[in-house]
Amino acid sequence: MVSMYVFGTPIETIYLYVLIIAGVLTILYILFSDLLGGIADMLNILHPALFLAFITFFSVCGYILEVATSLSSMFIIIISIVIAIILDAFLHFFVLVPLSSAEESLAYTEDSLKGRVGKTILSIPKDGFGEVVIESFTGTISKPAASMQDVPIEEGKQVLVIEVQNGVLYVVPYENYHLNQQ
Repeated sequence: MVSMYVFGTPIETIYLYVLIIAGVLTILYILFSDLLGGIADMLNILHPALFLAFITFFSVCGYILEVATSLSSMFIIIISIVIAIILDAFLHFFVLVPLSSAEESLAYTEDSLKGRVGKTILSIPKDGFGEVVIESFTGTISKPAASMQDVPIEEGKQVLVIEVQNGVLYVVPYENYHLNQQ
């Protein structure tokens, strides 16, 4: 087996060095991802995790193929690039995209709670506070609540959120009326 040399160094050694450097950079990226992610967003460049993953996949494939096969080094480089692109695409579409959209969907604002229907889990006295739970496809939100009309609301009753101030829901009793069509 004839090995390719780059600057007098066997290509297997170069693949191994690149793998080690990519691994260290990946660990540093994980530790400082908030800072580096913000910089990448500002510059509108390729996501650093995808770039580091590509380099890692490329160097692993190249090293394994150089050590385990007798293929030419140029053919191994081409195969490694193709495999790294495929694995990077899988990482992007099946891991990073779902994670980024899941993170965004879990956030809610106080304004987004207005008009939502919830259920009291702690009764709301006339001039006091109780607790309301609002269910959605992203999870359950439990917030302190007060009656908007200063009327007591029993536990287990449906309520409509009218206003949100300082994290407190101001609610009114809610009846879900159905129109009978005959």
